[in-house]
Amino acid sequence: MALPAAAAAPLGASGLPQFDVAQWPGEIVWLLIVFAVLYLLFSKVFLPRVGGAIAVREDRISGEIGAARRMRDEAMARSAEAAGEMVQARTRARKLADEAIAQVKAEGQARRAREDATLANILSEAEAQIASARTQAMVHVRSIARDAAGAMIERLTGAPASSTELQTSVADQPGPGS
Repeated sequence: MALPAAAAAPLGASGLPQFDVAQWPGEIVWLLIVFAVLYLLFSKVFLPRVGGAIAVREDRISGEIGAARRMRDEAMARSAEAAGEMVQARTRARKLADEAIAQVKAEGQARRAREDATLANILSEAEAQIASARTQAMVHVRSIARDAAGAMIERLTGAPASSTELQTSVADQPGPGS
């Protein structure tokens, strides 16, 4: 088999230019030029912009973190203040409740004392009325007993008893109240 003419030629002569040593100096120059341009673009344009954006972002994040910490500290201070106010409010409420309970107890005792005094007055008046009624009843009991004794004597003997005899017989007997 015969090799084509291109294959028979040395690689550097008609093949790829990268492998041709004679063209390397030009390629190296272009490589250096492209590298220098890219280096200048990156160092003067791209990296400062990226670095600036990173710095701005870091500053903003730091500021937001600082603001969040300040807000957290402020919230914790307000929370502690609110807790203190709650304790004071509970203490005041408990004190007011105790005062109200004491006042209600005092009013209840005063009302009870007034009602006890009123009931004692009513009871003493009732006892006086009962004693008066008992005395009046005893007066009537003697007259009723005299009349009953007279009716019994008259029925048993057939003759009416004299009022002096009835009076002495009822007067001699001890009464229920004596």
